[in-house]
Amino acid sequence: MTTATAPASAAFDRDALERLISSSALPAWATARRRAAFDAFAKLGLPDRRGENWMRTDLRLFRPKAWGLRTAPAPGDASEGLLAAAIASPGPAADAAGEPIAGPVAEARLGGRFATLDGHVIRDEIDPALERRGVLFGSAERLLAAGAPLEGRWFSVIDSSSDWFAALHGAFHRGSAILYVPPGVRVSEPLSVVAAIGAGGVDTSHVLVVLGDGAEATLLTETSGGGDATHPAGGFHCGGTEIVVGRNAFLRTVNLQNWNTGVWHFARQKAVVHEGGRLQWTLGALGSRLSHVAQDVALVGRHADAQVNGVMFTEGRQQLVYNTLQHHESPACKSDLLYKGAMQDRSRLVWRGMIKVDKAAQKTDGYQRNDNLMLSNEARADSIPGLEIEADDVRCTHGATSGRVDTEQLFYAQARGLSADEAARLVVAGFFQQVFDRITIPPVREALARAIGSRIRRVS
Repeated sequence: MTTATAPASAAFDRDALERLISSSALPAWATARRRAAFDAFAKLGLPDRRGENWMRTDLRLFRPKAWGLRTAPAPGDASEGLLAAAIASPGPAADAAGEPIAGPVAEARLGGRFATLDGHVIRDEIDPALERRGVLFGSAERLLAAGAPLEGRWFSVIDSSSDWFAALHGAFHRGSAILYVPPGVRVSEPLSVVAAIGAGGVDTSHVLVVLGDGAEATLLTETSGGGDATHPAGGFHCGGTEIVVGRNAFLRTVNLQNWNTGVWHFARQKAVVHEGGRLQWTLGALGSRLSHVAQDVALVGRHADAQVNGVMFTEGRQQLVYNTLQHHESPACKSDLLYKGAMQDRSRLVWRGMIKVDKAAQKTDGYQRNDNLMLSNEARADSIPGLEIEADDVRCTHGATSGRVDTEQLFYAQARGLSADEAARLVVAGFFQQVFDRITIPPVREALARAIGSRIRRVS
């Protein structure tokens, strides 16, 4: 579906696939994978509610034939302001709905910037000093066409045949970004990836991160734009993220989802952490009409460590569905997941988490927790923690809580001069503080807190 000022879109069919393939000089293996994913896509239908991961997701109003790849960014439409925000120089982070929260990061020197609009690259930069150290960052199409030393196996972390959305992404991903850090190289400056769409726009971007043995880096990714809940065009995102953390490497990554409230958001995200590797993965989910995200972490080497943090806030009739997996495949690994969500109006959050421990993964230390705070009588939270353990020498715990704001806390705050809205913001800020404390990039932590605070209204 497009607006009157939007450019034409190409349907997700074989002709569009071949035009996409012919538009860039990709390696033969990459083209073959696109075609294999399309073959799976052509045979699949939309997921139904019989599957465990989809039974709490309502797709009845999603129209697959309404979407296709935009042939060019829309000139002169409302997305131009978003484009300007996406490529602006460093400055104060914005916190209005649908606009960048932390990209560009306030008062931060970035090692590289990558930005797209409707799947078209509009900024692709890296600090030359990093290039001289062998760091690769920027457009996947550019790097692969230039013969970058990237292995095809790194692009197969996600199963592109698992469902209709994963197969669509595998065939039609565009405007994608790659970060590769060679063994032993430590990058101190964060790198930024921003994917934006205009009203009625489509984004199928992919992010691949590979850290060599002993490498270190920080990556910030953000999505923003699209139509809001009252805009007939809305938007559609079908994305993917693949992360490979080498032996004794350390990756900090922050993913902020801030689409406008008319956007359909579907994403497959998976990280593989090798021996002694560390991953700190923080997710912020504020936007979209409906989100369905699968976030998996596989600990495949001894002493691998993953910390996963989630901050979610919904309003109106938004629905966010997050399925997380902490998969312990090797001994002596540790995973720590903390998701916190707050809901107001008639919105809904669904979190389904699983800690899976293979038989060989003795001495596992796994933890997961999900806390939800409901700010209205109509809001709803579904928390479904789970354990699947085959080893016999492990320590695995999980928990989930859902509840309303304590009226005594609100009364206490108001009795000291705060308004009802200010009291609600204070209580919600305290609720999220445990996760905020885990975010190691201060500008991101502060901007995310502001973005949530600006959305909170008095508790009903």
